[in-house]
Amino acid sequence: GFYTTLLLTQAPQHILTQTNNKTEILCELKKEHTGVYWYRWSQERQRFEFLVFSNTLGKATYGTNVSQDKFSVHEARSHNSYSLHISHLHPLDSGTYYCSVSQSSQLLLGSGTQLRVVDALPLPPKATQTPESKKPVPRITKSKTASKEGPCSPLVWIPLAAGVLLLLLSLVPTAYRLHRLRRRLWLRIHRQ
Repeated sequence: GFYTTLLLTQAPQHILTQTNNKTEILCELKKEHTGVYWYRWSQERQRFEFLVFSNTLGKATYGTNVSQDKFSVHEARSHNSYSLHISHLHPLDSGTYYCSVSQSSQLLLGSGTQLRVVDALPLPPKATQTPESKKPVPRITKSKTASKEGPCSPLVWIPLAAGVLLLLLSLVPTAYRLHRLRRRLWLRIHRQ
């Protein structure tokens, strides 16, 4: 079984980076351990994938089909801090990464780091510049954006027109009955 625990903390919580970049995830352990495991939860495959185990001596054991060129574990600062280095990033590397330790046949998971790899980072919104002169800017009232959001929007008039058409169609049989009734009354009056 997998259990999340406060005994393992990870930083950062979220990483957004570009293809071919490299990144690092830090894991801090607050208790004795024999080594640290790294897993990735793949949203696409809906499963945990074992990446690498690094023991206290720094010897690494890799999971099946896991590239040693891509993943490496380094002991950081103290004996209780480890960092997972991931290089040659690709969108398929996206997922939530967990450091983990084994305790009485259970794996205790860290807080998790969500990694998202994209081909191009989204550009920040451009800052709008205020005009230097304080003269009122002439505005054209009949703009395309105004017509989309105004009362004449297709979202308003199409259902309205359909409703009117249905109402008119439902009145046709009634109008026809009234016409026949009027004709009968007219014939009766003229026969007398």
